[in-house]
Amino acid sequence: MLRFTANLSLLFTELPLPERFQVAKQHGFDALEIQFPYSLPAEQIADLLDQQDLQLVLFNVDAETLLQGGEGLAAAPEKRDQFKAAVEQTLSYAARLKPSVINVLPGCCLNSQRLSEYQATLLENLAYAAAAFAELGIKTVFEAVNSHDMPGFIVDNGDKMLNVLKQIDHPNLFMQYDIYHMSRMGEDCAGFLSQHLDKIGHIQFADCPGRCQPGSGVVDFASLFDIIASSNYQGWVGAEYRPTADTAASLDWLKTYAVKYRAV
Repeated sequence: MLRFTANLSLLFTELPLPERFQVAKQHGFDALEIQFPYSLPAEQIADLLDQQDLQLVLFNVDAETLLQGGEGLAAAPEKRDQFKAAVEQTLSYAARLKPSVINVLPGCCLNSQRLSEYQATLLENLAYAAAAFAELGIKTVFEAVNSHDMPGFIVDNGDKMLNVLKQIDHPNLFMQYDIYHMSRMGEDCAGFLSQHLDKIGHIQFADCPGRCQPGSGVVDFASLFDIIASSNYQGWVGAEYRPTADTAASLDWLKTYAVKYRAV
């Protein structure tokens, strides 16, 4: 099975967010992701989805200033209460929008002497989130982010994700596997996907280097998509890349693979 989503935080950004829903549908997407949807009321997002007969598959728990160089919320020992408040916010959106999965970004440790504290806090917070979202029947995922683009990210490769998963051992916690980030770390994405798809709740992709559309870099998407399509993976595969030009011009990959896997 292979089903693609458009990440509206990176695609169709030529338009204001509310206008991206219709354009994504027009270009062949039936499902969406939004990194952080909280700039719009949940009811407005629900209306936009209904108008276009779209599904919102995934969004993230708020990560404060992580994307601006901060440490985020999920691992910071002094921000446990803020993280729980962010989970409550996400629960209110999730109750209305009914995503398949919610992503928790582990965040950064900017003081290496405190790494063990941050790692312990992350385990605590991920367990809390997994239990909270289980009440709504929504999977919790967390992802590794490459430490070249985001120095200090405390989960930056596949082995670290597996270790976190093993330590928490919660039935509602899964990995989110990002092909761009793991390619950037030099990992064998084909090998990891072949071996661990049963532990993966969501997949995202961009080409590497550059984090642009498939065909702009060196990633062998034909092989990776074949591995996913021929497996028992039941989740979605999210296009989370930065188009080299306007988004519509970057979608040749969708025309190719949507046809190829339509009957899979």
